[in-house]
Amino acid sequence: MTGFAELIHGYHRFRDQEWAIERARWATLSEGQSPKVMVIACSDSRVDPAQVFDTSPGEIFVVRNVANLVPPFEAGGGRHGVSAALEFAVTQLEVEEIVVMGHGACGGVHAALSQCFSDAEPGSGGFIAHWIDLLDDARDRVIAEYGDGPEAIHALELETVRVSIANLRTFPFVPNRERVGKLKIHGAYFAIRDGILHVMDEQGRFTPA
Repeated sequence: MTGFAELIHGYHRFRDQEWAIERARWATLSEGQSPKVMVIACSDSRVDPAQVFDTSPGEIFVVRNVANLVPPFEAGGGRHGVSAALEFAVTQLEVEEIVVMGHGACGGVHAALSQCFSDAEPGSGGFIAHWIDLLDDARDRVIAEYGDGPEAIHALELETVRVSIANLRTFPFVPNRERVGKLKIHGAYFAIRDGILHVMDEQGRFTPA
C-alpha cells in the first residue's frame, strides 16, 4: 500500500495513539498557538524539522520550501508566501528565535550549482530556476573557490543558510527586533548521511551541535 491510502492508515494510528494520549494538549492547541521558534527548512521529504528537533505540535512554526531559502524584502510584485509566513511569525506570533536549517544532498542546491533548469519554461523547471537564482551570487563564489564537484555542493548547501539569514535581515521588522533583544537568528545544517546537526556560529562557521 502506498500513497494517500497509506497516509490515511497513518492518520488512524495517530488518532488512536498520539492524539488520544495527548488529548488535553490538543484541546489547548485548538484555542490557538504560541510557538517560540520559527524554523525555515527545505521541502525535502527526508528532512522534517519536527522530527530532527524532536518537537511536539505547537512548539515550532515551520516554513518549508526548495533549498530553505528566504527571498529579500520586496514591497510589491507577486505572491510572497515566505515573506507572509515570516511576517506572521515575527509580528503576530512574536516568535523569539528563527532557525534556518539547510541539509545535505539538497536537490535545490544541486540544481543551483548545475543550472540545469536555467532555460526551462514554467512547468518544466522554470519556476525552480527562478527560485534558486537567489543563490546565483553564492554559486559564483563557491565555484571560484571549489569548482563544481562534491566540495562545491557542500559549500553551497551551507551558503543557503547564510544567504537566507542575510535576506531575513532585509525585512525591517527583523533587525528592529534583533536590536532590542526580542529576536535571535540561528543557522543550522543537518547531514542526512550521518544524522548530525551542525550549528552556525557568529562568524558563519558550522560545527556539530
